[in-house]
Amino acid sequence: MPFSSQNLLLLLCCALPWSVLGQSTTVKDVAESTSSTENSTLVCPVPVHPTITPERALNSKQDYRIYSDKADAIKNEIANFTGEVKLFGKDRTITADSLMVNRVTSEISADGNIHFQNKGINIFASQLSASKASKSTQLLDSSYQLSNNPGHGSASEIFVSADGVISLRQSSFTTCYGEVPDWQMLASEINISVEENHGEAYNARFELFGMPILYVPYFSFPVTDERKSGVLYPTISSSGKSGLEIEVPYYWNIAENMDATITPRLMSKRGLQLNTEFRYLSGEQSGELNIEYLNEDKELVSNNDPRYLVRFEHTGTFSENYRAYVDYTTISDDNYLIDLDSSQYNTNDTYLYQIGELAYFGEDWQASIKAQDFEVLGDHQSSYKTVPHIELTKFIDIPFANGQFDIYSELTQFKTDDISQPETKRYHVEAGAIFPISTPAWFLTSEFRLLQTNYEQDRIDPMSSLEEDVSRTLPKIRLHGGINFDRDMSNWKPGYTQTLEPQLQYLYIPNKDQSNIGLYDTTSLQDDFDGLFRDRRFSGLDRIAEANQYSWGITTRILDESNSERFRLSLGRIVYIDDINDPQSANESALADESVLASEVAFRLSRNWQFSSDIQYNTKNNNTNRSQSTLDYQFENNQSIQLNHRYSEDVSGTTLEQASILGNIAINENWQLVARVTEDLRERRNLESYLGLQYESCCWAVRVAYHRHISSNLDDQTASIEKRDEFDSGFMLEFVFKGLNGNMSSISTQDMFNDSIFGYKRPYYLNN
Repeated sequence: MPFSSQNLLLLLCCALPWSVLGQSTTVKDVAESTSSTENSTLVCPVPVHPTITPERALNSKQDYRIYSDKADAIKNEIANFTGEVKLFGKDRTITADSLMVNRVTSEISADGNIHFQNKGINIFASQLSASKASKSTQLLDSSYQLSNNPGHGSASEIFVSADGVISLRQSSFTTCYGEVPDWQMLASEINISVEENHGEAYNARFELFGMPILYVPYFSFPVTDERKSGVLYPTISSSGKSGLEIEVPYYWNIAENMDATITPRLMSKRGLQLNTEFRYLSGEQSGELNIEYLNEDKELVSNNDPRYLVRFEHTGTFSENYRAYVDYTTISDDNYLIDLDSSQYNTNDTYLYQIGELAYFGEDWQASIKAQDFEVLGDHQSSYKTVPHIELTKFIDIPFANGQFDIYSELTQFKTDDISQPETKRYHVEAGAIFPISTPAWFLTSEFRLLQTNYEQDRIDPMSSLEEDVSRTLPKIRLHGGINFDRDMSNWKPGYTQTLEPQLQYLYIPNKDQSNIGLYDTTSLQDDFDGLFRDRRFSGLDRIAEANQYSWGITTRILDESNSERFRLSLGRIVYIDDINDPQSANESALADESVLASEVAFRLSRNWQFSSDIQYNTKNNNTNRSQSTLDYQFENNQSIQLNHRYSEDVSGTTLEQASILGNIAINENWQLVARVTEDLRERRNLESYLGLQYESCCWAVRVAYHRHISSNLDDQTASIEKRDEFDSGFMLEFVFKGLNGNMSSISTQDMFNDSIFGYKRPYYLNN
């Protein structure tokens, strides 16, 4: 609570007779202890000035009490106190060498080693005067220290008003300590209100190591870590495509459950862009609206239309059973993300989400209705959208074998703007029973289902094999079981245990010709180790693959004395009892008697080293379909170095092979390095390079980074006159003066570590 000078004057001037007591303990001005955040070397120690308390507590009739070595009074109008004077009021104290109270003029004055203290601030001064008429207190040649906050400074004069606002004239503010603070703000006037969490400075000049770096005519800031409207830290960066960029965010604390951040972004090559983020929270409902708008892009030759991105997200529950979810994005042009970047999507994203869903969850049934679309960027086939997609599921417990019967039904209408593509209404119902048995030593799951799907297809090409009305009925049988073995490894390593976990699955679905059905939301699924024990080879319902097959898999683990996994190896594949079309073959008529061999391995070499890899190997063709391997070294305090390799035989018809090394390393307690390099091993070129350095002391931080990465171009190359470089590069510079927002916590480099591109990304469709 900030102090009230009006209450203090009332205490001093209106309560008679004076209570004069002698011989009190001396209170030291110097702090006796410091406090700091535990286990943190980057938090400045905050001086703790012990609370000065009277020998006896004030009773209900006393507004204040004065202690001193000596006192005298003149006609009961003026009283002088000298020698270690202490005045105790309610929640505030004054200590001084001498103090005078004038009842006639309702004024007080104090001299020598003055220490004014309340819950919000400690002020030290050579002179103090207070007047009931002006309802203010003035302190000269002052210094101050905020309580529980490293914020401190000096002033030629400090005025304390009746409403608790502290005004500092010709003053300074900093959170750094030392004869020359690393940074400080000098101002003709600084006003601070702890109660309203508000600070403002006039004619503010920021200095770094004694050198002026910035002048601001007016500047407002919070003095606690509570939310407050005001200008946030600016960011300076550059890129080849946009030139010099300056962002100055303004935070607007609209209400307790509502706020906005408005960020003008000046780009020397393109112009002024306005980015706005609005957030709200109401009970179980929360959402965010982001608008990015550039009225005219000076870099575009062929088009002067405004460029924009709008994204709305909402998540909420109603009456404990209903859930709503919305994620809708629209964009002005396909190359917006490539040219202007956005915090909402990656530069190389090729589709935007457009989803709205309302769901109900009951005790034994659930339902949902969803509309879904993807705005595909670039010269690609239009995506299918579902308007609507309705699901209804009912669960019924079976009174034996822990069984459950369920009925799932779905109604979906698929639409597309591409008139050359068919559209359809799809009705699907499946009913079945599942009987799961599980013990620590073994498990067995039995599942029996009947699937019925009907299609009403429109806009069919006369030369196509598709049919307008299709009815498909298929049964499905699935049996999945496994056993867990373990053995003691004390002879090799005391306390260690090895497990052996074989599992086997049988799946049966009869063959059904489905060439008369279009592909609307269906694509092949990966044959990784977990995928071996799925009950389908395709996502969606347009293809339900025949299956008369069994899947086998075996996993072994080594567990240490704390039961933590130190090593894991999994190996398995699918064996087709009846030869089927090979989903991994480019030739759809190619038959296969078994799937790829899928394996996973994870090895924690020590507390710091860890290796993991998964491989899908085609033993028929003796080649690897997909693989990913990662080697990590973990330092303390979330620092790490990672080396990874990715390979895929077919990504939109292209073989992908990439290698990356990335690291987040603390050079010492103040300097951190973030670096990342990604190489395309097929094309023998660099996809991305990033180098960032961050310096952080207990009271300020600076971050500088260089980034170079490959760019995309979604224009028709033969028709477009816009020129875009294959690579984009630039730098970023950011200062943080810790404590100006009341927050002194360390600045994380995690956003630098995660700020990366994905080298290749294909358009997303419901049927890919």
